[in-house]
Amino acid sequence: MSTTMSASKNASAKPAAPRGKRKLSYPLVLLLIAGGLLLLSLVRAVTGDEQLSNSQQFSSALGAAVPIGLAGLGGLWAERAGVINIGLEGMMMLGTFAAGWIGWQYGPWAAILAGIIGGALGGLLHALATVTFGVDHIVSGVAINILALGLVRYLAKLWFGAEGSEAAAAGGNDKQSPPMDSMPTLTVPGLADGLGSIEKHHWFLVSDLAGILRALVHEVSWVTVLTALLFVGSFFVLWRSSFGLRLRSCGENPVAAESLGVNVYTYKYAALAISGALAGLGGAFLAVGVHIYQENQTGGRGYIGLATMIFGNWRPGGVAMGAGLFGFMDALRVVGGGTTVHAMLLLMAVLLVALAVWKLRSGVRGARIQAAVSLVIAVLLVLWYALTDTVALEFVEMTPYVTTLLVLSLAAQRLRAPRAIGKSYRRGEGT
Repeated sequence: MSTTMSASKNASAKPAAPRGKRKLSYPLVLLLIAGGLLLLSLVRAVTGDEQLSNSQQFSSALGAAVPIGLAGLGGLWAERAGVINIGLEGMMMLGTFAAGWIGWQYGPWAAILAGIIGGALGGLLHALATVTFGVDHIVSGVAINILALGLVRYLAKLWFGAEGSEAAAAGGNDKQSPPMDSMPTLTVPGLADGLGSIEKHHWFLVSDLAGILRALVHEVSWVTVLTALLFVGSFFVLWRSSFGLRLRSCGENPVAAESLGVNVYTYKYAALAISGALAGLGGAFLAVGVHIYQENQTGGRGYIGLATMIFGNWRPGGVAMGAGLFGFMDALRVVGGGTTVHAMLLLMAVLLVALAVWKLRSGVRGARIQAAVSLVIAVLLVLWYALTDTVALEFVEMTPYVTTLLVLSLAAQRLRAPRAIGKSYRRGEGT
């Protein structure tokens, strides 16, 4: 009897939550953002580099983050339905080309729509290969990237560079489309100018916050506004609707989903069409931003978007944070240059020290080794900052990619992909 009661107590007892696995709540996220802003202001004041937190820096970061964020969001939709989408890069290529082709004839808004359609067609092709014919997801994605690259090059020669064609007369050639009109931007009158005047005073924290806010209200692309709405909408659709619940069940356990009446094929097709459309929108943003389609315009952003999706743990908020981080580092490279990246060495050193302290307090196995490595790297960064005045151009070009690798390596222990991701599924397996 006592044994039965003991077993019953053990069964009903809640398992202890593992240390170091605390879930990030929204207040904690806001606290971390506030701490990051305070640290950025402090580094700006110590180094004297005003480029770190001015509105130009954050406007450039926002522009760099949008296509990567859209690619990452597209990957999230696909992988939540259980399909790995390595083909995001190719879908972005199709979006850039379609935008360039339609944009010079009908304007930037038509270019955006064309980019969405071009990317969606790439997503449906991936769905046809992986869902209907059961092709390995990685093989299909790589094939789409190769196919898209060859297709856009061929069509560019055929439609933009043909001798005597209307496109060639308008300025097109084998490598680019004719220019399209500019897309109007959003500026909040009064508020943008007021924040700009506060920013110019270079007050500690206040001016830094004004610079960030001004970037959000001064000459903002309408595609950026649409992207923010898509992130919010994706969260509510995937986590607050029956459609999203069914779609995510296809990525967790498609056999169980089918047994409950979910048409798994339909949801996978829908997810990949949306995935491709989002990637195509990211490609169209690139073309509209510089007014033309150019060869190799995506520059690997589809792959980086896939990395931000993994860093973001397959959640829209995490994808947005990852895209913002990469966009900020990319903007440092483009806008600030070697001196600004040099100032960032000090900021990264402080962050590594904070990481080491957090690792030591977590009590997780192997945390001491990680903390020691973080402290060693922090010391090396401080020495690098103290002994130099700038950063070599070669390293400046590498900064965004090195940052992506470091963040992914640090976040790897907390990731959980959908359980059925990448697994082949045939209708009727559960019967």
